Amino acid sequence: MRELLEAVAAGEISPAEAESRLAGYATSEAGRFDATREQRSGIPEAIFGEGKTTSEIIDLAETAIETTGRAIVTRLESNRQESVAERLQQLSASDTVEVHSRAKIIVAKANSYNRPNEGGEVAVVTGGTVDIAAAREAAIIAREMGATVHEITDVGVAGIARLIDQLDVIRQSDVVVVAAGREGALPTVVAGLVDVPVVGVPVSSGYGKGGAGEAALLGMLQSCTVLSVVNIDAGFVAGAQAGLIAKTASK
Repeated sequence: MRELLEAVAAGEISPAEAESRLAGYATSEAGRFDATREQRSGIPEAIFGEGKTTSEIIDLAETAIETTGRAIVTRLESNRQESVAERLQQLSASDTVEVHSRAKIIVAKANSYNRPNEGGEVAVVTGGTVDIAAAREAAIIAREMGATVHEITDVGVAGIARLIDQLDVIRQSDVVVVAAGREGALPTVVAGLVDVPVVGVPVSSGYGKGGAGEAALLGMLQSCTVLSVVNIDAGFVAGAQAGLIAKTASK
């Protein structure tokens, strides 16, 4: 405790970082940032953009960078991505700001931050181009957890030869995330061809009865091959699960 207080007094660490070490979280005007989540559970804390003002997102992102060296903002609408990224740069809150527009994610990092790089291998597979947003969200999170990620796109079951051509890459991974909309058949097919865990992500594509991802979700839940299923468009959850599995496998 004394060493921590002396470090704050000497300007070696900020009060926010000291608070996060003592309490496990840091408090700002926008809320409490769980600064020790990754140490505790292996999954990085993220700032959910939907429903928050731009000022609240910036405030939490600054706190995240100050306490952990990195901020991950998810589900940020395209019309706010540029302004959030610019404000983070202007405030010198980070040295690197990555905008992943389609995945609706911003990752900002201090120059001193070192991302883990020994987290196994993850394949992220999509049925069609429309599935890329959810799949890329999963890929980014798994990568930020230290995994090597292989993104394989547009290999849906309507042209099964496209999938067969990519099986060697998929099979070398420790876990496979498969994002698919419509009837959600692709994860079932992949799970029948590989001997590693498969995580299915139903995507809110399709139309008419069972559209918006409902048919895909139900189809994956009824899969006759063994796979785990997350909620509709839940790329973050799939990426985090895959990251944990890959990390465990790599050990």
